Amino acid sequence: MTTFNLVASPLAPETAVYDHVLPAGEGWLHRIRAGQTFRILDLDGNQAVDTLFYNADDLTERYSATETVKQGALYLTAGSRLMSSRGREMLTITADTCGRHDTLGGACSAESNAVRYALDKRPMHSCRDTFLKCLWQFDGGLTKRDITANINFFMNVPVTPAGGLEFADGVSAPGKYVEMCAAMDVLCLISNCPQLNNPCNAYNPTPVRLLIWD
Repeated sequence: MTTFNLVASPLAPETAVYDHVLPAGEGWLHRIRAGQTFRILDLDGNQAVDTLFYNADDLTERYSATETVKQGALYLTAGSRLMSSRGREMLTITADTCGRHDTLGGACSAESNAVRYALDKRPMHSCRDTFLKCLWQFDGGLTKRDITANINFFMNVPVTPAGGLEFADGVSAPGKYVEMCAAMDVLCLISNCPQLNNPCNAYNPTPVRLLIWD
């Protein structure tokens, strides 16, 4: 099902309590408190933002693509609830000017780069490497076993009639954003994708802007 539910936000960037520009290829690990609103802004368009969420008070509970897709839609948009591995709401998308986000394609890794593209692509920077670096710096007990199926905000991954996945041109544009309200205290882990081999970020990784409101 392809649904674009476009909803603009009334929130102004100058009233945000947190405002950070994350360069392409870099990671971000940050606590978002229950009731806060979190925006990811695609500054230059078609950037893929690989994202995971954990219950900040119990890291064994984390974002679940399975529980989220069980709501009846393969793609995320305004109104989508991001569900945990225990079937609880973690965040809800309250505003979205892009309209479609992937929760099936997963994160690029050394292994997937080699399989999808060529063996000589294996050493290239990947989102899985960025995730691991952030978890190592966090030193909170999370390891590579805790990197599960992630959300790819702004990424376009159509499902083929045969049930496969295609990595297609992005559907975002400069200034598009997705915004979500946290239902619990969450730890947000982001890899701002460095991928140079597929069209999801127009072969040109770019920065994104991250904002939080109380």
